[in-house]
Amino acid sequence: MNKTILVVDDCENYRLVVGRTLAMAGYEVVEAIDGQDAAEKLDRAMPSLIVCDLNMPRMDGLGFARHVKASLLHHVTPMIMLTTETKESKKTEGRAAGVREWIAKPFQRAQLLAAVGRHCA
Repeated sequence: MNKTILVVDDCENYRLVVGRTLAMAGYEVVEAIDGQDAAEKLDRAMPSLIVCDLNMPRMDGLGFARHVKASLLHHVTPMIMLTTETKESKKTEGRAAGVREWIAKPFQRAQLLAAVGRHCA
């Protein structure tokens, strides 16, 4: 498969669970601790998909989504927001920033893998 997924979350436990789930499904995983770290790793990682938390220090998930959308190299890279935030207004903001799917934490592994499969062809 050899598709790379950038996992962005300030919670180490979530990065670990998401990363293991994706690695066991055959994906390469690059981790970032927040949006700023992800922005710095984006060009090197060249991800096929981004799985990102919303609420993080330095640069939150929406700020990072806007950064990706504005990038000439990555503007078409699909993003899944994986977050505890479920407000419809945030989801609308996310869609405007280029987020393709919104998954609420806690999540089911099958749910995450299905979403990844839909967006990481």
